[in-house]
Amino acid sequence: MQTSQQKTLDLTYTKPLYVEDADHRTIESMQFSTMSQSDVLNAAECQVQLHDGGEYPRKENEYYDHGNPVRGGLLDPRMGPAKKFGMACETCGGSFNDCPGHFGYISLELPVFNVGYLSTVLDILKCVCKSCSHMLLDKELRDDYLRKMRNPKLSPLKKTALMKTIVKKCSTMASGKSIKCPRCGEMNGMVKKEGGCLVHDQTKSGNDFPNDCQSAISHTKDSRTHINRSTYYLNPAKVLKIFKHISDKDCELLYLGDRPEKLIFEKIAVPPVAIRPSVPVDGTNSNEDDISERLRLIMVANAALRNVMLEGMSKRLDKWDYLQAMVSLYVNSDTRIPSNVLIEVGKPLSGMTHRLNGKNGRFRGNLSAKRSEYTARTVISPDPNLKINEVAVPTRMALILTFPERVTHHNIEKLKQCVRNGPLKYPGAKMVRYPDGTSKMLQGNYRKRVAEELTIGCIVDRHLEDGDVVLFNRQPSLHRMSIMCHRVRVMPWRTLRFNESVCNPYNADFDGDEMNMHVPQTEEARTEALTLLGVQNNLCTPKNGEILVASTQDFLTTAFLITRRDTFYDRATFSLLCSYMGDAMDSVDLPTPAILKVR
Repeated sequence: MQTSQQKTLDLTYTKPLYVEDADHRTIESMQFSTMSQSDVLNAAECQVQLHDGGEYPRKENEYYDHGNPVRGGLLDPRMGPAKKFGMACETCGGSFNDCPGHFGYISLELPVFNVGYLSTVLDILKCVCKSCSHMLLDKELRDDYLRKMRNPKLSPLKKTALMKTIVKKCSTMASGKSIKCPRCGEMNGMVKKEGGCLVHDQTKSGNDFPNDCQSAISHTKDSRTHINRSTYYLNPAKVLKIFKHISDKDCELLYLGDRPEKLIFEKIAVPPVAIRPSVPVDGTNSNEDDISERLRLIMVANAALRNVMLEGMSKRLDKWDYLQAMVSLYVNSDTRIPSNVLIEVGKPLSGMTHRLNGKNGRFRGNLSAKRSEYTARTVISPDPNLKINEVAVPTRMALILTFPERVTHHNIEKLKQCVRNGPLKYPGAKMVRYPDGTSKMLQGNYRKRVAEELTIGCIVDRHLEDGDVVLFNRQPSLHRMSIMCHRVRVMPWRTLRFNESVCNPYNADFDGDEMNMHVPQTEEARTEALTLLGVQNNLCTPKNGEILVASTQDFLTTAFLITRRDTFYDRATFSLLCSYMGDAMDSVDLPTPAILKVR
């Protein structure tokens, strides 16, 4: 007779049940924004910069000093361990596998544009005065637009459209002729992008050129061709000064959601070492991630700008342009660099945008379609002998996919045999996990001993077997019946097979289609899959109640043709049809022929 403790063990779940907190809170809204300079400083653990001497002297292209990451460099130990063995994070004390990484920062000598938001910066400059940062609209029109923008019933899309209307209104006013600021009376002309720079054109105002920009333009290479007395560049420092004086009401009117000075870099956040791993080759060399190389080039350009800050304006502008180019390539490596900026052409390096965009980016490659365990994918083929809720799984797949089954009084003998068979013989097992948290792989000759020591409460990762619950999916998953729950039937050959009647919900055919199979890893997941996703529970589409799981096309036509009243078969053909309907090994008792003679 089982004791109460044994009964309790039999009912133990493979995973603790999730119980929702009674004191739960609901998220009301979320807002995304770029990091301000104070946010970068608060998130950072250290400053990253090139040292020209002192306690840690090094060359510009060195990451390691005698095999150890340079302190204050791009692999600073405070941002996470750079090596897998023998290093710990100086911030949290975690190992290479445990530490999530920490941020650093690079302080730029002069501000630069964030190339990802250059069009937004241009739109803002079109709408505000370049002298006092006030909106280029009269009071009545400004108040009218602000009242519309504050309307709580206005959707975000309509607010964006209203913002574009405001920008167009200010641009139209400025493109025809220079307009006077309603507050300070300063003349404002058209703002446009030329050769990677922002230009303020005051040609039609007749104003003289601002004094603070005369020296900068006189040293510019293209000053004769692109700039006249009434046109000057809006450099990042000037734009930052304008943005800092824009009122919060005007930010609300332009539907920015945050302060515009965040769109200009003064400090650059250095990502943790964990997302840009370093691969040491020998004692002196290493293979560095593209992001690390981009940051190194920014540091070199920043150091060069620092060295010429006290020299002539022309050298400073050249180095400032070079720093802007390096930061732009770090954000987006496809950015077009102006012809007057000479950059070294080495191996192509990707920027941060490449990590996010495209098929192999973070969103599509790692979040939407990330690689997962306990899944299989191969070509599909039909098998009318299977039930509608069954899927035939090749033995080769069943040898790889496992399910963690807890040992009870009912299955202990079966699981002992699986342990004896090991991972290479079907039906077998790959691993045994004990209640104390330890585990043992079943690769050696000690499997018989492990099988004899198997006790109630252990978990055996056994091969898939007949009757196991799996999720079956065909991409693209366009509606809820694109993924349904089936029972496993392990069979030979190398394709996933299922009944043709289930083709319709998957929109599948057998001209080379592939499908995915997922193995739930807990009893709760199996139960939920059977209840919600079982084929027998999804026979009709929720769209209009139409039957989806049914005979269609060739399946239906063939059934009609072979059962017609005027269709007759001789003994050989009829025997062949009977062998198709079974597995060709059953004994079939043929009925009496309908016609004996003539044939």
